[in-house]
Amino acid sequence: MPTLLEEELTLAGPDQDTYVTVGVFDGVHVGHQRLLDILKAEAAKARCLPVVVTFRNHPRTVLSPGASVPLLTPIGERVRLLKALGIPIVAPITFTHEVSQLSAQEFVERLQQRLRMKGMVVGPDFTLGHNRQGTPEALRGIGKGMGFTVTVAQPYEQEGQRVSSTGIRQAIAQGDLAAAARALGRRYAIVGEVVHGQGIGGPSLGFPTANLRTEPDAVLPPDSIYVAWAHLGERRYGAAASIGVRPTLGQGNARTVEAFLLDFSGDLYGQEVRLEFVQRLREERAYPGLEALKLQISLDVKETRKVLGL
Repeated sequence: MPTLLEEELTLAGPDQDTYVTVGVFDGVHVGHQRLLDILKAEAAKARCLPVVVTFRNHPRTVLSPGASVPLLTPIGERVRLLKALGIPIVAPITFTHEVSQLSAQEFVERLQQRLRMKGMVVGPDFTLGHNRQGTPEALRGIGKGMGFTVTVAQPYEQEGQRVSSTGIRQAIAQGDLAAAARALGRRYAIVGEVVHGQGIGGPSLGFPTANLRTEPDAVLPPDSIYVAWAHLGERRYGAAASIGVRPTLGQGNARTVEAFLLDFSGDLYGQEVRLEFVQRLREERAYPGLEALKLQISLDVKETRKVLGL
């Protein structure tokens, strides 16, 4: 009986030989994009398909039980970004204890069997397999015996610093959206399903907001009011977004993400919205009452229109 790993790889179903890269690719940042460019170029020279194998869950959550790793991009968004960059086949796999026990050779054997792999492209610090034994040099030795090549991409730097998912998470958590955007090659965005909130925005304030249920481990900017774009399918709307605990409505409120979509009318419940942060407007603060809050929201919406050129 095939293992979960083998089943997930088989779902990718390439109909020709491939060049493969493996990793979390959280954020799909400019360093990842540089590696993907090399993957596509090497695959084209060999007349193969470029394939990305990405982990649904971060390996650290298995290797260090109980660890929580905030993610810049949930798996669905990661797949969308990778395909938008010209990767025709993305194979999401689940990192399990069984996978963690595979040797580097055992893992690449499955890549060859299920993905018809003829070449790998990896970063200079890449490791694969039990006890991190599959270094680029070790993989080259394995490849000679199994008939695949290994290309090592050089590290990508911005302003003398290595671009990393960890660094981007830190920039977002500190509210440095500009630094995050430079490293990502695009504005940072979160994805969430619209769920029911307290029902105050529309009836009481005149500004009905979409409350987003995000992944529990999603990376969020600090509590503040933001100018944003809200992507709903192929449509895009300007949005005044709030992250915080809504202190005007009392204490002990859960942290929420909500957005008022400009010039939108309709029912959003159950739909997925991608909220793309443009800039911070102001800090979150408590107001003496709903009328004062309503006035401030109207000013926030006016400023949002100005920033977005609407």
